[in-house]
Amino acid sequence: MDEHRLGLKPIRRRVWAPTGQPFTCPVKPAYEWLYLYAFVNPETGESRFWLVPVLNKQAYSAVMTAFAHSVGAGADHHVLVVQDGAGFHVPAEQGQPPGIQTVTLPPYAPELQPAERLWALTDATVAHRAFDTLDDFSDVLADRCAWLETQPDLLTQHTLFHWWPLSTN
Repeated sequence: MDEHRLGLKPIRRRVWAPTGQPFTCPVKPAYEWLYLYAFVNPETGESRFWLVPVLNKQAYSAVMTAFAHSVGAGADHHVLVVQDGAGFHVPAEQGQPPGIQTVTLPPYAPELQPAERLWALTDATVAHRAFDTLDDFSDVLADRCAWLETQPDLLTQHTLFHWWPLSTN
């Protein structure tokens, strides 16, 4: 699991352009944001995405609860969530939802986090584009995330590290 801040500030990437031809990109800087929470199983490519307006402890708890419900976590189905050590990754007072257990990665180690590799895929449809409103932006991003959820092979190619421990059950 990881989260990613996106918004109306344009995302620029390197692109090929014909020799002697400058690359032009529409830029209309604005500073409105939303946050994308992503969960991925690197082995199967199964994924879940949530777009939320804020990034705080309450949003984290709400997303973890929604994730637990979506994967059927409970007393007889346990799910291990690998996350970074962000300060808002704090469960609600009652703890994590039933069936959810978390493991926190060491600080400053994004290369260990498979979900970090999802951002290039989610950004693909919004890079080099200028959006008028955050709603327009979130519609395009939501469509991309819905499509990615149907592409487990693509997600596995990006997130299954050669050293990732494969499940035995």
